[in-house]
Amino acid sequence: MTTLFRSRDTERPRRSRDIEHWDAEDVEAWNGGNDRIAKRNLIWSIVAEHVGFSIWSIWSVMVLFMPQDVYGIDAAGKFYLVAVPTLVGAFMRIPYTVAPAKFGGRNWTIVSALLLLIPTLLTLWAMQNPGTSYTTFMVVAAFAGFGGGNFASSMTNINAFYPQRLKGWALGLNAGGGNIGVPVIQLIGLLVIATVGNTAPELVCAIYLVLIALAALGSAFFMDNLRNQRSNLGALAEALRYKHSWVMSFLYIGTFGSFIGFSFAFGQVLQINYLAGGDTPAQAALHAAQISFLGPLLGSISRPFGGKLADRIGGGKITLYTFVAMIFAAGILVGSGTMDDGAAGAPTGAQMTGYVVGFIILFVLSGLGNGSTYKMIPSIFEAKAQDKDGWSAEEKAAWSRRMSGALIGFAGAVGALGGVFINVSLRVSYTGADKSATSAFWVFLGFYVVCAIVTWFVFLRMKSVQAVTGENVGRAAAPVGAG
Repeated sequence: MTTLFRSRDTERPRRSRDIEHWDAEDVEAWNGGNDRIAKRNLIWSIVAEHVGFSIWSIWSVMVLFMPQDVYGIDAAGKFYLVAVPTLVGAFMRIPYTVAPAKFGGRNWTIVSALLLLIPTLLTLWAMQNPGTSYTTFMVVAAFAGFGGGNFASSMTNINAFYPQRLKGWALGLNAGGGNIGVPVIQLIGLLVIATVGNTAPELVCAIYLVLIALAALGSAFFMDNLRNQRSNLGALAEALRYKHSWVMSFLYIGTFGSFIGFSFAFGQVLQINYLAGGDTPAQAALHAAQISFLGPLLGSISRPFGGKLADRIGGGKITLYTFVAMIFAAGILVGSGTMDDGAAGAPTGAQMTGYVVGFIILFVLSGLGNGSTYKMIPSIFEAKAQDKDGWSAEEKAAWSRRMSGALIGFAGAVGALGGVFINVSLRVSYTGADKSATSAFWVFLGFYVVCAIVTWFVFLRMKSVQAVTGENVGRAAAPVGAG
């Protein structure tokens, strides 16, 4: 039966917000108008997810407005402030994954956007009261984790709107547009610091109060609920019975975990080094803000290319190559940190260049790795669906989509824990005997070695394993974006 909603969408003066039967694979209906419905939902999904990522990372900007003599929070304490939202956001991704099917994609996008008002208003209040206790700051920062859940619900919702042949582009745009929310809020912070100094953090919050309202209104007016979607915790439980689901979640710690963790920590590491060089807190904040946004920006841009390369060469191979390259990039940080530790005084220009180059390369590689690892998820389940004897092609496709959608949310949650790991590692490293980040850099390097070994062992060491996990089959499947 043809599933066409063009008349409902364009001819009625007041169209329904609920679509009872949506079949993305119906080519006739897609070409007849469903493509425009999906595109409209994609656009506002990107807007809402973009704002969500910005609020999730708001404390990576706020710490630049927090000189220790005013707020009484040292560098080690600030790493915990940016780690807490990452932790909360990771856990929020599980319920957010099933929310679109239960409440409707449009309805949940409105609610999830409005929930962002809570952390934004709390942040505004806390930053205007520097005498607030550190515990209170930690609680306020935890609420920013609401923004971390938006990715899971947004990706699951858009996954249902688009046919398999177009998922790579749609989910890549959705994920990339959301991820760019991290550098955008850092750019806004830079503009505020460059204009009025590091004494007006409330301006950043005020801008995002407006953007949150825009995202909620746009979702209300232009998005739809798909009422025939069945994504629940049972699907997640079934997906997790496959060992490759756990392997993919682990590898995502190394890719997305690196992206979000370094996004939150990069500016703080730079600020610490500039303060050591004699900058005033205001100067250090400005200099750090001028550079820190570049890493998340380049990491977001590189994300779709990872999917395209994986589609052409193979997800397992690109993921392996990425982790090997990340080992060498982490080695640049280790070398720069070791030379810095061995010399008296502030980091030299060459050492600062090493820090920046090492981090920027890691950002780009983490983006490529995000694209390649998430490309592998639908490929794996598409391959496993072929073993379902007695199922029709439609039933196999529906099962594959359901499993992929469930694992997208779970892998995103596990991967986000990598951001916690990075910030806690840096905090412990800076409080150690050397008062530097070098020990943390060694830990990152070692973890990438483990990820490379796991990737090779599970996905590349035998041809039979490659076939089962979709390494070969997956080249015909669409690449999926990342979180």
